Amino acid sequence: MSMKSASTLASAALILVLLAGCGSAAKPGAIAIDGPEQAVALYKQSCISCHGTDLKGRMGPETDLHDVGARLSEPEILRQIEQGGARMPAFGERLTAEEIAALSSWLSGLGKSE
Repeated sequence: MSMKSASTLASAALILVLLAGCGSAAKPGAIAIDGPEQAVALYKQSCISCHGTDLKGRMGPETDLHDVGARLSEPEILRQIEQGGARMPAFGERLTAEEIAALSSWLSGLGKSE
């Protein structure tokens, strides 16, 4: 594996390590996050404790999801949610394949220029 590939993979892993959050639900209520209803509901349920109510992250800059779609492809995001890594827990056994796909699809669009 080349140094650039290893660096990209490591960056992807670190960012997505925290993509799916820590798994605990946040307080329901006034959380204004734009996106598909299912994906936002899943985010609020499973991701918000680590990634925050504003997608800025609560565990360091690598947990900021504002431009995750510009840094990682949809398959990379999906893999990170499923398998976890570093500090991020795996959600492959907690969420269905459909739920992971919904989150990956939504997150992969964040930060891309229109």
